[in-house]
Amino acid sequence: MKVKNINKVVGPMPIRDPFILGAYHYDLYPKGNGKMGVDAELLKSKNIGQDFDRNADWRMYHGETIPGFPHHPHRGFEIVTIVEEGFADHFDSKGSKGRYGNGDVQLMSAGSGVLHGEMFPLLNDEVENPFRLFQIWLNMHSSDKLTEPTYKMLWSETIPQKDVKDEEGRNVNVRVVLGEYAGVKSQDPLAHSWARNPKHHVGIALLNMDPNASFKLPAVSETMNRFVFFYDGVDVISIDNYKIQQRHLADLNGNEEIIIQNGNSQAKVLILEGEPINEPVAAYGPFVMNTEQEIRDAFAEYQKTQFGVWPWGDKETDIVNPKEVGRFASYNFGKELDEPALK
Repeated sequence: MKVKNINKVVGPMPIRDPFILGAYHYDLYPKGNGKMGVDAELLKSKNIGQDFDRNADWRMYHGETIPGFPHHPHRGFEIVTIVEEGFADHFDSKGSKGRYGNGDVQLMSAGSGVLHGEMFPLLNDEVENPFRLFQIWLNMHSSDKLTEPTYKMLWSETIPQKDVKDEEGRNVNVRVVLGEYAGVKSQDPLAHSWARNPKHHVGIALLNMDPNASFKLPAVSETMNRFVFFYDGVDVISIDNYKIQQRHLADLNGNEEIIIQNGNSQAKVLILEGEPINEPVAAYGPFVMNTEQEIRDAFAEYQKTQFGVWPWGDKETDIVNPKEVGRFASYNFGKELDEPALK
């Protein structure tokens, strides 16, 4: 059976090893208030600090004036953040900061522990600020969980992509975040990523499919976990005669060739796949380890050390970069700078 299950995604995606969590955020934020935040009048109906109302057009999450997730810790896994629309500002306890968006991807290994914040500045004061983000937690092997935290940017201009024609000449644009698709390889994964070894078959890709176009995923292995998430479009996509509605996730057989058949309108699809790590998982809040004792140790160390010094002022505020700055990544307290090579 090619299709094991189909689930509507109303919260975290129901994905499995090597993935821990898959989150999809789509928010139609209003125009900014000049300070990269939301007008105070519009915040009166919000549950500030815990705004996750799925029925609303937009959410503040844990932000107070600017949407996002102020400082919080992580340990023991890798975070892949894809900002397809809008912008995110990053700050962490290792002295790194940045701004990325509109197709950029951040790879961050939490490793032995890091404190970071990710806020969503509203840079446009004249019109609405649509925002679309995927955050995927990719587990790490036990031997890598306590390695040094690190992160790097995959700027949208450098993410490998290819226009693939199906047998009828219809186009599918493939953007390869991790792994290899249609003969296109991703940039190198992080040094201690489960994706580093090609035998682990880790793949993350974004498809933009023309109406009625099709795309093939090859058979790989019986043990691979493979998922397809149809996140944007007004028609349906089909796999093996199963019709999949927008915001639905298909759990697929990794040992079968899969043909994704689009319907009559443009469709956007996320692919997630990989071999399982097959180790015990102990996860609690922001920490993913192998045993309950390791989780207790993580909390104890965080309470003692805060995973490093927070160099960005008051932790309790919605910290963002200056409004006028563009996309950038600054590492090691400003000693290294990475900016996209704009054409």
